[in-house]
Amino acid sequence: MITLLPCQARGVFMDMSVLAEAYRNIRRTTENLCGPLCVEDYVIQSMPDVSPPKWHLGHTSWFFERVILQQFNPGYTPLEECYSFIFNSYYQSFGERVRRDRRGTLSRPTVKEIYAYRHSIDERILLFLEKADDGTLAEAAPLVELGLQHEQQHQELLVTDIKHILGSNPLPPTYLDDRKRPTPIEMAVAAPVRFIALSGGPHEIGATMEGFAWDNERPKHRVFLEDFLLMNRPVTCGEYLDFINDKGYRNPLLWLSDGWDTICLEGWEAPLYWEQKDGHWQHFTLSGIRPLDPGEPVTHVSFYEAAAYARWAGKRLPTEFEWEVAANLFGNQAPGRFLESGTLHPAPSGEGLASNGFQQLLGGVWEWTNSAYLPYPGYQQERGPLGEYNGKFMSNQMVLRGGSCVTPGNHIRPTYRNFFQCAKRWQFTGIRLAVDVR
Repeated sequence: MITLLPCQARGVFMDMSVLAEAYRNIRRTTENLCGPLCVEDYVIQSMPDVSPPKWHLGHTSWFFERVILQQFNPGYTPLEECYSFIFNSYYQSFGERVRRDRRGTLSRPTVKEIYAYRHSIDERILLFLEKADDGTLAEAAPLVELGLQHEQQHQELLVTDIKHILGSNPLPPTYLDDRKRPTPIEMAVAAPVRFIALSGGPHEIGATMEGFAWDNERPKHRVFLEDFLLMNRPVTCGEYLDFINDKGYRNPLLWLSDGWDTICLEGWEAPLYWEQKDGHWQHFTLSGIRPLDPGEPVTHVSFYEAAAYARWAGKRLPTEFEWEVAANLFGNQAPGRFLESGTLHPAPSGEGLASNGFQQLLGGVWEWTNSAYLPYPGYQQERGPLGEYNGKFMSNQMVLRGGSCVTPGNHIRPTYRNFFQCAKRWQFTGIRLAVDVR
């Protein structure tokens, strides 16, 4: 059983004890997520997008060493000089690094050595927080919090990478063997589809300057929207199966050109992890292979698949601004599951229906929008190495909103902008439809 710990990690910490406790909890949660793994699982890289679990453990520790310990301790000597080369992800200004698609070749350092490195960094960070004067703490606390938010992002990546690693195994292994497996009689009945009217006109979008937010969520600005309708819940597996049965993967008229090329090249016939056996659909989950539940939100679909499904359904994907308007109004009602639920799987779409009709705007599955990942008007990229965190990726990617069943619950907010290339689908990505009001 995985133990997930509550934490406070939003807003600038000025109380050392609160910051230190949040640090302990978040760091411990990351290690708890690795608890079900065998040592052999830590090294596997099942595709270039996936990082081995031990790399996540090392990278998040290196981040604290590089951003906090080296910056605030003059003369600080890194514990291992080679770790900056091994665990740097994409920070060009920090120097050379192992290519992303080569992380699976790192049989050394060992898992034991990486855990020792991790614990040594923890001791040094906590000692630094204990001894820091008020001036130093005021300067360092926002960076420590940034490191904690960064680690929470890697908790989600860690789980999705573990799922791909185990799902690529021919056996395939079970990660959560204590979760009850549903039988067909227990399959959920999805809430009826409704399209809820939302008013257009000028709307404020983006995060305020209070509390924590990534730079790509700011500045707050106004957009003008037309009236629109938004689906009350995510698209379900059963509804997506209708698209498959209607030969959606065989109809080029439904697909963007790049999407059609991708499904032909990759041989896609269904979402990632789906397969037919003896005429019945099943899919791999972190609880093992399960019969497909038609009431669950469909997940592990690419933007191309989401856009094709929307065209088949005679609808469209919402823009990220339409989605944020709905979430600002109704996002706290009837959320989906988050990492803390421990199920690591989306909730059936009939679960917890809100009185206003919206469901799972936050939690469950990341929802593809029809918005390219671009800077907001007036966006200023952070100066220095941390400016590489978001701004340099504002090209050839689409925005997702809402968080998923493996997103830490206190990490997500209506303004949060996730982003991936159109063909990616190993994350818990799903679909919510929109309609123009004519």
